[in-house]
Amino acid sequence: MEYIRILFQLIVALGILNVWLLRAGRSTSYRGSDAKNLREEFAAYGLPLWFYYFIGTLKITFALLLLIAIALPLVALPAAVGMGLLMFGAFAMHLKVKDPISKAIPSLFVLALCVAIALM
Repeated sequence: MEYIRILFQLIVALGILNVWLLRAGRSTSYRGSDAKNLREEFAAYGLPLWFYYFIGTLKITFALLLLIAIALPLVALPAAVGMGLLMFGAFAMHLKVKDPISKAIPSLFVLALCVAIALM
């Protein structure tokens, strides 16, 4: 079970770091509304620029904590709960702008992994 938890932590952490550090300026089919990058996505949700930086900082922090939790498992629960709450918020934003459910699949998938990590 420990190896599955670690695998889930790696998937969540590396996925979030990829989105926020490597692909933030790129267009994907999962961006909310018609946004071409993360900043535009937050604007499409009606959120201020400072909130983009705040959420980005939280997501990167929780992702790094999930990596640290491989060596210090005690950190896994708060990191997974924090990331899970952010993913629930991401899903809610997709609903807010009436995106098709296909755009919300990544947030739901990461949320499910976070719930699994928290329960392990």
